[in-house]
Amino acid sequence: MASSTLLNNLRLWSSTACSTLVRRQTYSPALGAAVSITNSRQNSSYGKQQPKTGIMMLNLGGPETQEEVHDFLLRLFLDKDLIPLPAQNQLAPVIAKRRTPRIQAQYAKIGGGSPIKRWTELQGQGMVDILDKISPASAPHKFYIGFRYAHPLTENTIEQMADDGVQHAVAFTQYPQYSCSTTGSSLNAIYRYYNKKGATDGMVWSVIDRWPTHPGLVRAFAESIKAEIKRFPQEEQNDIVILFSAHSLPMKVVNRGDPYPTEVAATVQRVMESIGHTHPYRLVWQSKVGPLPWLSPQTDDAIKGLVARGKKNILLVPIAFTSDHIETLFELDLEYAEELASEVGVKNIRRAASLNDNPIFIEG
Repeated sequence: MASSTLLNNLRLWSSTACSTLVRRQTYSPALGAAVSITNSRQNSSYGKQQPKTGIMMLNLGGPETQEEVHDFLLRLFLDKDLIPLPAQNQLAPVIAKRRTPRIQAQYAKIGGGSPIKRWTELQGQGMVDILDKISPASAPHKFYIGFRYAHPLTENTIEQMADDGVQHAVAFTQYPQYSCSTTGSSLNAIYRYYNKKGATDGMVWSVIDRWPTHPGLVRAFAESIKAEIKRFPQEEQNDIVILFSAHSLPMKVVNRGDPYPTEVAATVQRVMESIGHTHPYRLVWQSKVGPLPWLSPQTDDAIKGLVARGKKNILLVPIAFTSDHIETLFELDLEYAEELASEVGVKNIRRAASLNDNPIFIEG
């Protein structure tokens, strides 16, 4: 998707000497979705040639098996960028141990593990296939996965890229909207790796840290919404309320200036403009953890409130995610669209398809 901006970034690298480790591209489009699904991990045009450009796709990751859940949660609760806690090193192991059985049960209901790595691999292969065609000067390109809380971990991926002989490395966030708790955490992991190492490895880094209003992203969401609206009973389609649901954030993070809420709102606004403001909508927040104040209204409270006002046709849109994972497959699909909807008497509730391997997402 929207390969032009990354292409310009690569051309800048090709023609300009870079004296610093990281050059920051503050606004860049997504390239993280696939135009085609392929089982090949190597680019078909360049075979096993040493990659000139390595693109590390940054994300939180997810446990692929039940056995990986505890370590995933432990890394997550140890991350001060994501969830700042008092006495974090002491509390995190306790919280992770206590929550592991419940989270394992949730993953069991969606097939036993997270599909996020599989989707990222498919998206990454589609991305480099396009880049090899449109940017031969920076080819061969190879995608890498850098997860914060699951394997392959960001630090290990950097070492793999260096071992592969990558010359130009691009840290490419898979979070469209920037937050210090998500993209910032991944970038801090890269910084800490090099700070601890005390030396560079010869790779020149560029950063793509946000793309909340990129036209391809907006169009992919808009088309997904329009397609899902058509799946409601025809006589109910004019009575639908759209709930854009994004991962919530602690207010203490928001209050220190994190741009995430405004960037999510910007995505929502562009998507609604794209579909012509045909339906009423709300921006809501999911996945709150702990007793402290987080962004609101929460998704479940919004559903209850709509039903109380007689609005019983609801479309859920995962506006801050680029692929399916536990927050879409379990929280939205099972907890809200099945259990809660049945409990409060929703008439029709559906979820717009995640971007995953949507061709619109990659082609922009």
